[in-house]
Amino acid sequence: MQYTHLGRTGLQVSRLCLGTMNFGPETSEADSFAIMDRALEHGINFFDTANGYGGEQRGRTEEIIGHWLAQGGGRRDKVVLATKVYGVVDSDWPNHSRLSALNIRRSCEASLRRLQTDHIDLYQMHHIARETPWEEIWQAMEQLVREGKVIYVGSSNFAAWHIAQANEAALRRNFLGLVSEQSLYNLTARTIELEVLPACEAYGLGVIPWGPLGGGLLGGVLRKLEQGRRTHPRLREAIEKNRSSLEAYDKFCAELGEEPAIVALAWLLANPVVTAPIIGPRTTNQLDESLHALEVSLTPENMQQLDRIFPGPGGAAPEAYAW
Repeated sequence: MQYTHLGRTGLQVSRLCLGTMNFGPETSEADSFAIMDRALEHGINFFDTANGYGGEQRGRTEEIIGHWLAQGGGRRDKVVLATKVYGVVDSDWPNHSRLSALNIRRSCEASLRRLQTDHIDLYQMHHIARETPWEEIWQAMEQLVREGKVIYVGSSNFAAWHIAQANEAALRRNFLGLVSEQSLYNLTARTIELEVLPACEAYGLGVIPWGPLGGGLLGGVLRKLEQGRRTHPRLREAIEKNRSSLEAYDKFCAELGEEPAIVALAWLLANPVVTAPIIGPRTTNQLDESLHALEVSLTPENMQQLDRIFPGPGGAAPEAYAW
């Protein structure tokens, strides 16, 4: 396994992050245990979840992870555990969601109970809450850090100016601030290259891409359709919208001799601002296969070919749209 620092911190995490969103709604507890055990066998030490994961039973995913951690065997000490705060979990009562100091506090305590641990290594804000001042958010996070319940704070789905606001406010309080940003990023969704990636690089945030396979688009979906596999209506719509690009992509991957999903992960790993793409295997076999991405090196010519197939926004702003 390859490891890197999470942003500007001294924390070392694996280059692939185990996403757990399928645990519960798609993957049974027993199979989830097997996937997490296999992840540790491979040296994956970075696990990501959220308080709202679990499908109709929100919080269920954290509970499954908590049951796995409770087995002992050094599991908790080996894992850099990341979860999130923002959404509704157990009640739509006022102050039971978003980023008030009150909800940050209560949500953290609830996650700790479900996860059966005494601390969260990376506590991520799942979305921006524009109505909550940064002074309030950082006061709540600082308190959790002082109590040893949170070690690092990250963001998810933030715009570049939210990252700048957050870290400038933290700097005024002599607080470490955000150390990571979890964003939608893949060959078919490159908007963050305009401003979010440059902001993360400037402030020393590690980027943790979610949806690295574009919701299945980059996982060899055309071949699966030819094999008669059923797909979600939204995915079929996306396939037709991107069919010419997907055909060119599949041809590129075939010439390279690699599976499309592996190339999609390797493309992300080639970006120096990216810490670890989030992989969400439903089985141990899918997990095993994902590790090959660490062995694939794309040449500058390969990267240019992929840019032609899936054009990005043109680089960083403002040069991407101005002189």
